[in-house]
Amino acid sequence: MPVFDPDCRACPRLAGFLDDIKQQYPDYHCRPVAAFGDDNPDLLIVGLAPGMHGANATGRPFTGDFAGVLLFETLFKTGFANQPDSAHLNDGLTLINCKITNAVKCLPPQNKPVGAEINQCNAFLKTELRALSGHKILIALGSIAHNAILKALGLRQADYKFGHAVEHQLPDDYTLIDSYHCSRYNTQTKRLTAEMFEMVFERARELIKDH
Repeated sequence: MPVFDPDCRACPRLAGFLDDIKQQYPDYHCRPVAAFGDDNPDLLIVGLAPGMHGANATGRPFTGDFAGVLLFETLFKTGFANQPDSAHLNDGLTLINCKITNAVKCLPPQNKPVGAEINQCNAFLKTELRALSGHKILIALGSIAHNAILKALGLRQADYKFGHAVEHQLPDDYTLIDSYHCSRYNTQTKRLTAEMFEMVFERARELIKDH
């Protein structure tokens, strides 16, 4: 199976977009963003894609991104991170027994990857999922991440409906917990509150303890 490629340019629209952004922001990462965290975690968090001024700038998932504010606060509260925030690569952040990745590794225009791009990148996610051992806890941040996980595992979306805090028992000892994405829109409109988000990660912590 293909492993993460930091030089991947398989999606012409995304590659061209990153070239344009690199001209505007020469100091930005503007390449595929690798997963970050423990090598063999009990918890894998799957987001959508890098943010323009977050992971696309820093080269680390959710680092420097508005969506990362709630995520890292919650990871710290629930014991999955050593500090409650992350602004840049050298800020001292360490994840504990978890890893963060994205369904799409490159920044898409308007934060909206098209189906072909999600499918193209799915092989990398499949490799990341298959590398996990033991009982595997997955958290999908949003429906696109949820669907990407199912595709990577060869499962039908119709059999596992997305819903916040919904828990799915998947074949091969995977447990998937869904969450609304911790985006600016979702948090500011209160579609997702800090309490709702923390509940998802507390449940992940319980499942890890039970195994």
